[in-house]
Amino acid sequence: MWKLPTKYILLAILACLLWSTAFVSVKIGLQYAKPFGFAGIRFMISGLILLPFTGGILRYFGIIRANFQRILILALIQTFIAYAFFYFGMTLVPGALAAIVIGASPLIFAVVAHVMMHDDKITLPKMVSMLIGFTGVAIIGVSRRPWQSAGLTEFIGIFILLAGSTSGAIGNVLVSKDGIRIPPLVLNSAQLFLGGLMLFIISLILEGSPVKAYPLEYYIALIYLSILSAVAFSIWFYLLKKPGVKVSSLNLWKFIIPVLGAVIAWIVLPDEKPEISAIIGMVFVALSILSFNLCNMVSKNCD
Repeated sequence: MWKLPTKYILLAILACLLWSTAFVSVKIGLQYAKPFGFAGIRFMISGLILLPFTGGILRYFGIIRANFQRILILALIQTFIAYAFFYFGMTLVPGALAAIVIGASPLIFAVVAHVMMHDDKITLPKMVSMLIGFTGVAIIGVSRRPWQSAGLTEFIGIFILLAGSTSGAIGNVLVSKDGIRIPPLVLNSAQLFLGGLMLFIISLILEGSPVKAYPLEYYIALIYLSILSAVAFSIWFYLLKKPGVKVSSLNLWKFIIPVLGAVIAWIVLPDEKPEISAIIGMVFVALSILSFNLCNMVSKNCD
């Protein structure tokens, strides 16, 4: 039987579908802008997009003032650190490869939840699913030929992306532990804006001023990514705060991201094409979530 209500599953799939389209837009934006500046502007806009839906300015700032330390820590971990690594890693690896590596993040989320939450332990079905997924990531990693100079750059990029996923996993646990204390829209809006502000400040120090004219393609990618983050993260925070929703089980749905993300990258980006090793790795990663959810359909002991 399914552990999540159908409406939660559909919302999780919607968020993952949105995230799967991000890799192409990020690669487009990075053609014209530096990674930290691009990310910082994106997330500040995302936070502002949500502001009108948070119940009023006075309520919004009142909640932030009462919970500022929690929100600041989440912004640091969930947006600043996680996406600093993500954007920097994206400059080192192709978009399709990034989609596959980030798609393996549920494995990291399960480990982090196991360590940080007493009621979200790694069961045998989860362990089997994780091993299948790690096999896929290993195939992908070795296929990049890390013993060669170009392959080494991509190999380093893979580890940077995985480090960003670890930071994001910790952020998910913090949101889940918070329960219903901070409304999801307020929490997401504030942490996105503050995390984006941190990234933007770092970009001014490391990358210089981003003020310049960009082509229309850049602005389309930026606005799309800003809206995507506002919607997808709000859905995810809403689900993480629901009673009985476990971080590890919810994040297993993110295994659909690499399949769609890689395919979209291969279709849209002219310099990317499918490789047999990437496809094999993708199959293993996709089998991870399939095996776990098949277990959930026939057993009550998978979670």
